[in-house]
Amino acid sequence: MNEVRVEPTLKAIAGVARAYRNVVVCSPPVPVLAAPKPVRHSGYDFELVVQEAVAVADDVISLRLAAPDNLALPTWTPGAHLDVFLPSGRQRQYSLCGDPTDRSYYRIAVRRVPNGTASAEVHEHVKAGDSLRVRGPRNAFSFIEAPAYVLLAGGIGITPILPMFRAAAHAGVPTRLVYTGRTRASMPFVADIESISAPSRILPDDEYGAPNLTEHLVDIPPGAAVYVCGPPPMLESARTLLPQVNSTASLHMERFSAAPVRGGAPFQIKLARTGSTVDVAADETALAAIRRAFPGVAYSCQQGFCGSCKTRVLHGDVDHRDRLLTEPERQHSMLTCVSRSVDGPLILDL
Repeated sequence: MNEVRVEPTLKAIAGVARAYRNVVVCSPPVPVLAAPKPVRHSGYDFELVVQEAVAVADDVISLRLAAPDNLALPTWTPGAHLDVFLPSGRQRQYSLCGDPTDRSYYRIAVRRVPNGTASAEVHEHVKAGDSLRVRGPRNAFSFIEAPAYVLLAGGIGITPILPMFRAAAHAGVPTRLVYTGRTRASMPFVADIESISAPSRILPDDEYGAPNLTEHLVDIPPGAAVYVCGPPPMLESARTLLPQVNSTASLHMERFSAAPVRGGAPFQIKLARTGSTVDVAADETALAAIRRAFPGVAYSCQQGFCGSCKTRVLHGDVDHRDRLLTEPERQHSMLTCVSRSVDGPLILDL
């Protein structure tokens, strides 16, 4: 196989990304996801000004965020996100979807979801001129160096994928993008994608029918990196299909919602401060059970990397499934959005 020349720009991106890598390139016979590793931090907490808040698709607005003094913002790599603290105090993560080489501003996009309190707040109350506290950038979906890329995005899942597509195309690395959504009007950044000189397919469901990932995962170059971000069915299809069609490719996925609980067993949690006890079902998270008794408990990412739901454990053996806590922290704390009991009840400082 001929060597593919990787432009220095992408090499620099990949060099930084390797520090954050949470997925490995797999050896035959099948590609698998690596065990989760801690999400490393860059940047810091600071205030940004909303320069503009504009609609970019049905129920999607884009926020352009800049420093009040117009100084250059901290660097970031494709796949990175910001922790955004909304005026209500809610904390949410939004992927950076602008150009990493332009440090004059950050761009994020927020889709309004049914019964989504945070997304509704962004759409209804955040406007140009407002200040928002942010943390980061952080990267839990790092863009690795590879001889080729296949990028699959569904709906708002385009936000972390778009900077990857732009970087790979600019570097001249073989790449192709498949972008699906309900309707063309619901799909943000179509014009951005069409302006990039690399193969892309824009496939709204109402024009092309429900997406069939099988046809998009064929003819993947050896050693390619496959990135997927979208609704759960798309992620699960990619996880199932890729090993069948290419044993040398690596699979990298990011969710915008909580992952299904795997290998769970029912257990009980006692909330020490209130004296109440909640039952955690085998297929639900500890956080979901706690919220039935304590609706105001803090949470955000629901994937075990932001730390918003960190809770002190007073008694019990925890099955830690997060990517954030250090070993000393795990002696007395847990992230309730993903971690569970090993065996028996837990007593938490809530």
